[in-house]
Amino acid sequence: MRQQNRTLTYYVGTSLDGFIAGPGDEVEPLMVFADVLEAIKEEWPETLPTHVHEPFGIAGVQHRHWDTVVMGRRTYDPGLQMGLTSPYAHLDQHVFTRTLTADTDKDVNFTDADPLEYVRELKAREGKGIWLAGGAKLASALITEIDQIIVKRYPVLFGGGIPMFDGTYEPTTFTLTEHRTFESGAAVQTYRKA
Repeated sequence: MRQQNRTLTYYVGTSLDGFIAGPGDEVEPLMVFADVLEAIKEEWPETLPTHVHEPFGIAGVQHRHWDTVVMGRRTYDPGLQMGLTSPYAHLDQHVFTRTLTADTDKDVNFTDADPLEYVRELKAREGKGIWLAGGAKLASALITEIDQIIVKRYPVLFGGGIPMFDGTYEPTTFTLTEHRTFESGAAVQTYRKA
């Protein structure tokens, strides 16, 4: 039997209607809530891109939950378009892609491997937890390996776009373990696999 040392957490922001981005990958409407940003800086600082650590006053802050991040190509692309080839340089970064290679950035692990096998190997290594940053297709491919979901739900309706999960019908039960609300109307909910 495979020993599992680490957990995989899908930590993601969504609209009220469960979209992580608009149809054209728009996420800006989810980034205007100062009270949630303050909570992120305090509770999940490792989820902020490295280039904002100093301006946000979190440079050198210890990782609280995760030392590894996995993401799909569409999640990686916005940083790449801004010239950030290593957006989370403070973490061990893994990007699932069929087109990018190590010459994009030597500090990022680009892979076209099977996500389930790849993440199972990561979970078997020593270290802190693993943060699944997105996207919807990758999250669906990893449903059986997701141990926890942390949803930052913002008081904005999208009406369409990219859902939290985009895959086959696979009912999986989770238990709500924490629910925190903010003055802005946003909420952070934590679910553990039942």
